[in-house]
Amino acid sequence: MKIQTVEALELGDVPEEGTGRSHGSPWSSTIILVRVTTSRGDVGWGEAPTTLMTLPVRESVKEVARFYVGHDSHEIQRCFSEFQKFSFYHSVSMEATSALSAVDIACHDLLGHELGVPIYDLMGGAVRDSIRAYCNGWYSDCREPETWAQKARATVAKGFTALKFDPFGDQYSGLSSEGLRKAVDRVAAVREAVGSGVDLLIEHHGRFRLPEAIQAGLALEPFSPLFNEEPVHPDLMGRLVEYRRRVSTPVALGERLLTVAHFAQAIAQGCVDYVQPDITNSGGFTSGRKIAGIAEGFGVGVAYHNAFGPVQTAATLQMDAHMPNFLIQESFEADWPSWKRELTSGYELDGGFFGLPKGPGLGIKVNESVVERQKVEGMEPLGDEPPWVIGGTWRSSGSKGK
Repeated sequence: MKIQTVEALELGDVPEEGTGRSHGSPWSSTIILVRVTTSRGDVGWGEAPTTLMTLPVRESVKEVARFYVGHDSHEIQRCFSEFQKFSFYHSVSMEATSALSAVDIACHDLLGHELGVPIYDLMGGAVRDSIRAYCNGWYSDCREPETWAQKARATVAKGFTALKFDPFGDQYSGLSSEGLRKAVDRVAAVREAVGSGVDLLIEHHGRFRLPEAIQAGLALEPFSPLFNEEPVHPDLMGRLVEYRRRVSTPVALGERLLTVAHFAQAIAQGCVDYVQPDITNSGGFTSGRKIAGIAEGFGVGVAYHNAFGPVQTAATLQMDAHMPNFLIQESFEADWPSWKRELTSGYELDGGFFGLPKGPGLGIKVNESVVERQKVEGMEPLGDEPPWVIGGTWRSSGSKGK
């Protein structure tokens, strides 16, 4: 089969009829799907990230398509390598790696459907029957510690055994004494609410310089986090060696690393305890297996970043099923808008655990009527908070960083 078309489709919240207002999503209201169609009419699906990069990524899919259209659908590595060869800024271009990742995911979906097996079977088969998830997105509009505690209890009541959250409000680069106190109070309230049997994962979103990151890390150690995610600004990653000497909580990062080499360097230099690749920007399945293998060789666990849509989740679950060094899987499903839940079928989240997808390829069916209904154009909405925070946790924090 020859690849005939590669299309990038922007989906998002659409205005309510007669109001001009969108339904609103608590997180990532825009996603990019990639649909790859063969000369026989078979379709494979991929997904690419957004976060103020929607239009550049969507346009980059057209560049990647030139290396796949007209080629045999089995020539996944050949097409991937040719794009890398021609793409001069590939190693530093989120647009390029994201577009390439989405097309790579779709091509593996096609291959799995052709052979009638899940993608994890193409990689050697599954090593687990279920996939433990941690909940993210659950703490929108949390202000006082009591609210954090209430929402944490409600989330654990759904069956989750791990929660990730960013307690730092509007602190950025600097960390005021008030900002640190509030962060500690929030984490303390969550820990007290859920008890010692639930893992807490502390999201820093790459906010801090090294001294402030160390200060925060030491202050939160008594609550025994499973890991601290991106404690320093991403361009200061090399300073994590010093951070790890000072703070005992393990470090996780990876959603902003784009290539196999980036992960290899971070691991070999001692910057990280757990890696968090995003399958939609770090090379899809073609690079995903290599990243997981390098991590395994260093005794490093893998916890995939997964903050956008259901095609991304489906792809990530295929990797989770196969990796011996799987740690835990991020999930925003509980706080998605309804259209994201309606977009696909084929995998389920039950009691804080994903079931193993059984269908061929990605193991999902995409509802094309939802695709057509949710098509949008233009940049994703921009509010008064950074798009990478959970809504209501930045503007309501009431304290300022230095």
